[in-house]
This record gives sequence, C-alpha cells and structure tokens, in this order.
Amino acid sequence: MAAPATQETKVLTAEQLHELDEVFERARKALAIIETYSQERVDRLCQAVAWAASNKRTFTRLVEMGIAESGLGDADSRMGKRMKIRGVLRDALRGKSVGIIEEIPERGIVKYGKPAGIVACIVPTTNPDLTPAGNAIYGIKARDVVIFSPHPRSKKTSFETVRLMREALEREGAPADILQCLTKVNIPMSQALMARADLIVATGGQPMVRAAYSSGTPAYGVGAGNSTMIIDETADIAEAARNTRLSKTSDFGSGCSADGNLVIEASVFDKMLAQLQKEGGFLCNDEHKALLRRAMWDDENHRTSDTVAIAAPALAAKAGFQVSAGTKFLIVHGDGIGRAHPFSGEKLTTLLAVYKYQGFEQALEMMRGIYEVGGKGHSCGIYSFDPAHIDALAKAAPVSRIMVRQPQSKANAGAFNNGMPMTSSLGCGTWGGNIISENVHLKHYMNTTWVSVPIKEDRPSDEELFGPFYDPACESEVETITT
Repeated sequence: MAAPATQETKVLTAEQLHELDEVFERARKALAIIETYSQERVDRLCQAVAWAASNKRTFTRLVEMGIAESGLGDADSRMGKRMKIRGVLRDALRGKSVGIIEEIPERGIVKYGKPAGIVACIVPTTNPDLTPAGNAIYGIKARDVVIFSPHPRSKKTSFETVRLMREALEREGAPADILQCLTKVNIPMSQALMARADLIVATGGQPMVRAAYSSGTPAYGVGAGNSTMIIDETADIAEAARNTRLSKTSDFGSGCSADGNLVIEASVFDKMLAQLQKEGGFLCNDEHKALLRRAMWDDENHRTSDTVAIAAPALAAKAGFQVSAGTKFLIVHGDGIGRAHPFSGEKLTTLLAVYKYQGFEQALEMMRGIYEVGGKGHSCGIYSFDPAHIDALAKAAPVSRIMVRQPQSKANAGAFNNGMPMTSSLGCGTWGGNIISENVHLKHYMNTTWVSVPIKEDRPSDEELFGPFYDPACESEVETITT
C-alpha cells in the first residue's frame, strides 16, 4: 500500500521533496560533528566564514550581484552592511556558547550552552548577503547547523554567499553542510523547511513571518517598521537632518528601520525643513504629493511594489514629475495620521513625511497615532538634549528600541558607537506579533541548561513579603470546627 499523502507531499514537487530530504540528512550528520567542537574551534570557524563573506572584494561582488538580480537597492550604501557582519562577529566572539557560559555564585546557578539544532533561516530579498552571513556566524557560534531559504528574487546571490562560506568551512576541515542553501525555493518549500527545523529565524515580509509562527516550530520573527523620529526644540538641526538623510537613503530606504516620518516642533520646523533640503531633500508641492499618492498606493491604500527601494529621481519619475539627478530623497507634508492617510504608514523607499507639533504632549499623541497605522513594536527615535523628553518618549512609545540622536537604520540593529546587539533581525515584541522585544543575537540561537546547587536559605518573613497587608491574627492556629 502506498504511503498516505501528507500536506507536504501535496504542495511540493518530487524534486523539492528530494532536495529537502537530502538537505536534512546532511544537516543531521553535520550537527553531530559541530556539537562536539570546542569554543576555540567554533570561534575560528566564525572568523573564517565572516571573512569569506565580508572582505571588500567579495562583498562588492555580492552587492552588485544582488542589486542586478533583484533590481532593488543602492550599491554605495549597501556596501556599508559588510561592517554589520564585522559587528556580528565582534559580538559572537565576545560571548560564550560551549560548556559553562555564565555563573551566578550567590544564587548557586551555573549555565551551560547547548545547540538549538537545525535552524531554518528565511532570507529577505533586500539582504541576500548580509542575512546569511550574520545568521551563519551566530549559528556556528552556537554549534547549530543552518539551512537558508533565499527569496526567489535574489536566490542566486544568497546561494553564492552560502557557497563561499561553505568553502571556508571546508578549508578549516569542518563539514560544509553546517551551512546549506535551498535551490528550489518558493513559499511551500520555505514552509516545509520551517516545519521540519528545530528553530526558525524569519527575516522578511509579514506573510512569511506569520507562516513561521504557524509552522509548529519555535520561531523568532520580525515586525513591520514605520520608523518615526521626533525633533524637539533642543535638537541639533544640522545633526538631525544629516542623520535623517543617512537613514532615509540607506539602500534607497528599503529597510524597515529607514526613517519614514519626522514629527518636528513648530519653533524649529522651518529650520529643519530648510536643512533637510540642504541634505538633498526635495520638498514636494501638492501636485507632486497627489501624483506620489496615486503611484505608491492603490485605491485600498495597499503599497505598490514597483516604488519600493528606488532612488528619489526614479520614484519621482514613476509618479510623473522630474527632480534633479542629485536629489537624495523626497519630502511631503503629512496630511493627517491614520489608515486613511497612507503617507503616515511604512513607505520603504526614498520618501519622507514631515509633521508639525506644538507642545511635547502633542508630539507623543502624533507618534501614537502613527504607530496605530503600522510599525508597532519596531523602532522610533528622538533628536533632543532634554532628558525629560527622552524619558517621556521611552515611557509612551509602543516600540522595542528608541535611538537618541542617531540615524535609525544605521543604529537600531547595532552600531560600533552604541550598545545594541548587532543583528539583521529585530524582534518587535507582542506589539509586532513577535515573541521577543529585542535584537535577535547569539543567545537566541542556543539552548541553555541551568544547574542549581543549594544555597543559604533565602526566605523573607511574611512581614517583609506582605507589608501592610500582613495580619498575624490570620496566621494563628485555627480551631477545628466539628459538628
């Protein structure tokens, strides 16, 4: 009798099933080897694969390949992402993952690091080289094996990135199959990979992240972005405008961290607007804005894909007007906040919306309204030297990370001048439908065994525990009532 058809066999071709079976068989064999490696061994392998993927000559080729394959992104700013790989390597090398990774003597606790197992990594089309490299470093450090499912639009670039890292592993005498990349990729193939793996790291669009969470496999996903920055009256306007340009134009605004909305105090609004134009911004008039509205969203306010991650002159041309070749980004006055106002939502391109506020409470209200449109849990920021304003935003914002006087897309996933863990995956907490509200980094690729030994008893008295609610009379001996 033939074996009954499973959901997997119904949606995958025979070739896909064969590839998946083979990949997992090789992965299990590689896992049995890497989980025996010492800390020194895995650290060296991390260095080897990181160099293979991020040396300037190689990364230049991968960047050019990825942009040519997908049609998305900017080569100059994308080159900077190789520094992110160095940051991931820095954080990985500074951590422990083999044997004892932490000791807390006063609590009698010793923690041991263990591999998570076979990790499925979903790669977005906008980071076909960075995401595999970063995930490979953390995965190897944790003694996992990683199977990558590239985006179909940039799969050749991801495959080449993984191929180079596999060669580096082989040169070090380690199994190349510690890292593998699927070739016959589509949505059903990615779903089947996630269902079979031990852990998922899903970086990409919300449908794929939701699929990861519904796969039955433990998963770390990311949320949608709609990065919003508040500029108050104490801000250094030149710094704020320069950082806005850096964030907005990085890879043509393709990242979910790219500044999308500026909420600017009325007294510095005109000055900030003028400085943004000095940084290469083009201030759109009402006609330009109407053209952009038609080009970027349909009648139901769904964003069109052909305006994502393109240069400002190309975006203007698609909308039907011209700007100078040197224009870095477009600026529109926000016409309202809410789902009926698409400019207040995520744009993922070289377009920035600006809003004017009077009084910091109004700034917070506008910020809350923007995140009701989209981006809850992700990121926001502030240009301010007023500790009270920074504190008020931190208390009010429904986000997992707030950048103070920093270019959002360059900073929130970790930078060499802040303490955020380096990553390409940003957890957005329950606001964004994620299980964690922090940057996905080494600890998330590991299992941890806690070993506990007895300590001196740590039992506060009832008076200490219950405070003013404690009533000793209620703790006195109770007479047994008999009938």
